Amino acid sequence: MKIKVTTIYVDDQDKALAFYTGTLGFTKKNDFGNGGYRWLTVVPAEDPEGVELQLASNANPAGKAFQQATFEQGQPAIQFFTDDVRADCAAIKAKGGTLRMEPTDVTASTIAQLDDGCGNIIQLTQLNW
Repeated sequence: MKIKVTTIYVDDQDKALAFYTGTLGFTKKNDFGNGGYRWLTVVPAEDPEGVELQLASNANPAGKAFQQATFEQGQPAIQFFTDDVRADCAAIKAKGGTLRMEPTDVTASTIAQLDDGCGNIIQLTQLNW
């Protein structure tokens, strides 16, 4: 078995697509709908066949409740790994992204957190081991 798709709930799929592609550098993989439902995924630009991140509408009440509770607790909705968290944070800020936590050294890693503007906290992690 392998992970092919993971989901993050967003309050605006178009805004999320712009952020995840324009600010974070992901590539749109799938975007199609049926009625009021939209299947929207992005992938890392350097791994187009890798794990897809579904940007799911939080119109689902359970998804919205989970998203809001996670955000209110200050918990990241998702974590991305990087080889250079400081450089990535500088690039994100240069593209208008908002950091909630500047790169911070913690046990065996450096982490930063940002707001995706669609109701989620994202953690960037650079392992230092």
